[in-house]
Amino acid sequence: MHGAAPPGQSKAESEAVTCYRSDIDGLRALAILPVLLFHAHIPGFSGGYVGVDIFFVISGYLITGIIAREVDGGTFSLVRFYERRFRRIIPALSLMILAVLAAAAWLYLPGDLEGVPRSALAATLFAANLWFFTDTGYFAGGADVKPLLHTWSLGVEEQFYIGLPILLLLLARFAPRRRSIVIGIVALLSLGLAIAFQRDTSGFTFYLLPARAWELLAGSLLALGAVPMPRNRALREAIAWAGLMAVSLAVFCYDRDTVFPGIAAMAPVLGAAALLHCAPGTTAGRVLTLPPLTATGLLSYSLYLWHWPLIVFTEYATDAPLSGWTRLAVIAAAFLAAFLSWRYVERPFRDHRRFSSRAIFRFTAAAMALLCLLSTALMAAGGWPQRFPPHALRLAESRADISPERGRCHDTFARSAAPCILGAPVKPDAMLWGDSHGVELAYALSLRAAAGGRSLVERTTSSCPPVLGYDPPKDPRCARANRAAFDAIRADPGIRQVYLVAFWANGQFDDPAFVAALDRTIGAIRAQGREVVLIGPVPPQPFDVPRRLAHLALSGDPGRATGAARSAIEGRTVHLRALFARLRRNGVQVVEPMAALCTDGHCALMRDGRPLYFDSHHLSVAGARLVVNQSRLR
Repeated sequence: MHGAAPPGQSKAESEAVTCYRSDIDGLRALAILPVLLFHAHIPGFSGGYVGVDIFFVISGYLITGIIAREVDGGTFSLVRFYERRFRRIIPALSLMILAVLAAAAWLYLPGDLEGVPRSALAATLFAANLWFFTDTGYFAGGADVKPLLHTWSLGVEEQFYIGLPILLLLLARFAPRRRSIVIGIVALLSLGLAIAFQRDTSGFTFYLLPARAWELLAGSLLALGAVPMPRNRALREAIAWAGLMAVSLAVFCYDRDTVFPGIAAMAPVLGAAALLHCAPGTTAGRVLTLPPLTATGLLSYSLYLWHWPLIVFTEYATDAPLSGWTRLAVIAAAFLAAFLSWRYVERPFRDHRRFSSRAIFRFTAAAMALLCLLSTALMAAGGWPQRFPPHALRLAESRADISPERGRCHDTFARSAAPCILGAPVKPDAMLWGDSHGVELAYALSLRAAAGGRSLVERTTSSCPPVLGYDPPKDPRCARANRAAFDAIRADPGIRQVYLVAFWANGQFDDPAFVAALDRTIGAIRAQGREVVLIGPVPPQPFDVPRRLAHLALSGDPGRATGAARSAIEGRTVHLRALFARLRRNGVQVVEPMAALCTDGHCALMRDGRPLYFDSHHLSVAGARLVVNQSRLR
C-alpha cells in the first residue's frame, strides 16, 4: 500500500512560526483528500498517495521554524518540544490504536489477527515503519489486513524529530552561519540515496528515514530562509500556480506502477514547497484558503488516523473492495470520526489550561504502557482461535496449505542462493521457470517426478514472469533472474523439459508487446532443443479464498461460495489466448488450469472440503495437485 504521513501541526504551532496561515490548512486538505480518495478506490486519484510527501514538507517547515526560532532566541527546551509533540500526536493516536485492537480482536480470523498487536506495539513506540519494512512475505498479510499500516509515516516523522533538534542545537553553537548549507547537504545526500535505491524492492526507500529525510528537510530549508522570497508579485503567482500544478500532476497522473519515491517524489515535494513559500497573497493562496479546504485541513490529522482502519475493516467484513454506497458511507464515517476526534480529543489535550505539562507526560506514559500491555497480551494469545468454531478455523488455516519448500526454494536468485532440486535424488531433467504462481505447481510436479524416479529444478522469482527482456521499472531483478534461468537451460543439456508459469491473468500481461516477448522466449527455448510446457492462467478470485470460505462457514454453508466467472478470465487474456492457440498448433503443450478448476460457468473455490487457493490467486497445494493430476503432467 502507498501510505500517508500525519498532517503537519496545529494552528497554534503554525502561529509559533510567524502567524497562522490558513493556506497551510488548505494545503493539508490537498494532501489528505487525495490520500483518502486513493485508498477508497475513487477513480481519477491514482497518485493520491503523494499526500505523504506533501505532509512531510509541511511538517518539516513548521517544526523547523519553531525549533530555529527558539534556538536563536536561547529559549529552546527539548522537554517543551516533546511536550508539544505528545499533545499533538499521542491522544488521538492512542484512541485509534485502542479501537483497532478491539475491532481486530472481534472481527479478524486467527491468522489475520496475529500481525495486528505486533504492528500496534510498533506504532505505539513510533517504530511502525521499521516493523512494516521487515514484515514481509506471504504470511505477513497484505495491506488489506493491516489496519495500522498508515502509522509507518508517524515513525518516520518522530525519528526525524529525534535528530533534528540536536542537529540544530549543534549548528547554532559550532556553525551558526552554515546552518542552511549543512541542512542542504544532508537533504541532497538523502535525495541521492532515494534516487540511487528507487528501484530497490525491499521497501527501504519507502519506509525508512534515510531516503525520506530530504522531503522533511525541503520544508526545513524554507523555514530557515535558505530560499529567497521573490519580490516580483507576478513571479510569486507563477511559482505558486506551478506548485499547485505539480501537486495535481502527481495526484492525477501517478499510479501504482510509478517508481516511487525517488525522482518522481520531487514533483509533489517541490510543488508543496512552492506553495508554502509563495502562496500567501496570490490567487493560488486564496484557493487554498477556501473554507471547505481549511476546515478539512483542521481535521486532517484525525482524518488521516481513522480513514484507513475504517476502509480495511469494512473490506475485510464484506470480502470486497469498497464500491458504490459502501464507499460513500465509509468516507462519511471517516469524516465523522475525524470531527469527533478533533473536537473531543485533539483540542482538549492541546489546551494547557485543561492539561498541564505534567499531566501530558503522565498521560503519555500511561497510554503507551496500556497499549504495550494490551498488544503483548494479544500477541501471547497467538491469534486467539478460541473465538471461532473448528469448522471455520479449518478453512481459515488453509492459507498455510503451501509448498513446504516455499521458504527454501522461492526467490533463490534474489537471495543469491542455489536453485532447488525437487523430487528424487537424481540429476534433474526438467525445470519450472516462473513467478510465485509456480511454487506450489513445482511442488506438485515434484511429487509425481519423485514417484517416477525423476527430479526437476525450481526457478521462481516473485512478480517476474518467465519472459526474456521483461524489465519493469520498479523491479530490476526480473531481467537478471530470467536471463540467469535461460542461461541455466542453455548450459545444461540434461534439462529436456521446461515448464513456464506466471500470473498470466493479472490484467497487465495481456499486452501485445508482452505476448510477443513471451512468444520469442518460447522460441528461444525450443531452439535449444527443449520441450516447452506452458501452464496457462490460474483464475484469480475477487477475495481471499480461505477467509471468504471461513466467513461463509460462520454464517452458513461455505459450499455455496461462488468463484470468478470463466468468461471474465477469458476476457482478460484475449491476446495471450490467441498465442496459446497458435502454440498448440505448433506443437507446444499448453495446460489450462481452468479446465480443472472451472467445470461450469464459474471457477471452483473448494474441492473435497479443501480450498483450492491459499489467498486470492495463488493455488494451494490441493489446487496445484488437482491441476497437475487432471492435466496428467509428468
